[in-house]
Parts: sequence; structure tokens; C-alpha cells
Amino acid sequence: MDMQEFQRFYQEKVGLIYRYVYSKVGNREDAEDLTSGIFLKAVSALNQEFSQQSMHKWLFLIARTTVATYWRAHYRGPGISLDELLEAGWEGPTEEEPAAISSEQADRVQHLLQALPEQYREVLTCRFLLNLSIKNTALRMGLTEANVKVLQFRGLKRAANLEQVVAEHQHEAL
Repeated sequence: MDMQEFQRFYQEKVGLIYRYVYSKVGNREDAEDLTSGIFLKAVSALNQEFSQQSMHKWLFLIARTTVATYWRAHYRGPGISLDELLEAGWEGPTEEEPAAISSEQADRVQHLLQALPEQYREVLTCRFLLNLSIKNTALRMGLTEANVKVLQFRGLKRAANLEQVVAEHQHEAL
């Protein structure tokens, strides 16, 4: 590709590349800088033979990697080594015992679970009492992950409503 062909290619593609970059960074100045950098990198390929289609693909490959590099640099925070943290007095995670649940709380949970429809009860038991992931709960129940999420949401909502009704009845009894 000679210089005139590249200029024509640039005129055709600069708007497209700029819009792509702007959609990824959301900032006009950065998008302009990155777009010019992308085309500067593309100039190095002038000596190679590319078809229009392969040049277009190659240009977007440069754009994607340039945007990725931009975000990597943007989010790279100051690194602190573990030794520095320990010297500063950080003690690391502690292994605490989970808070004990009183028998009264356990009874209340069991009572609420028994009041729920079977599928809600099973999902909540798997997720919160057995501490299974959504994926493992779905496998265990023969459902999709999306179904498990919906059942979990509805089950928690129903349990919260039941808990509120139980609390109101206890308050009335006092």
C-alpha cells in the first residue's frame, strides 16, 4: 500500500475508528489521542501487502489492543507488596468462627422454610444452609442457573413477607 492509498484508507476509516474508540473510553480527548496513535501504528504496515478487508481487520485489532492498553494503564494502581503491608502492621485475614445461631433463630428459620413452597425451600436450603453456588444448586435441582436465581429471589421475598407476618402476630400477642 503506497502513501496515497493509505491516505484514502485513513479518510475512509478514521471516523469509524474514532467512534469505536470513543464508545470504549467515553472521552473525546482520549479518543482523539488513541485514534491518532492507532493510525501511527498502522503506518508501519505500509510496506506490507494487505487487501482492503485485511487492513480493516488489522486496524480494528490495533484499536482493540490500544484501548485495552489504555484501560490497563488507567486502572493500574500503585502496587504494594505483601512485605510492605506486613511491615505496616497488617496481620492478614483471621480465622474467626462463624457466629453461633441460637436455637430460637434456628427454629424460626426452619419454621419459615417449612411455610415456603418446596422449590423455594430447596433453593434457599442449597444456597444459604448448604452454601452451594448458583451453578451447583442448578445442577442439584436439575434447573438452569437463571431459574435458580429467580426462585432464590422469589423465595427470599416470600420468606421476608412471612417473617413480617409472624413478627406482627407476635407483637399482637404481647
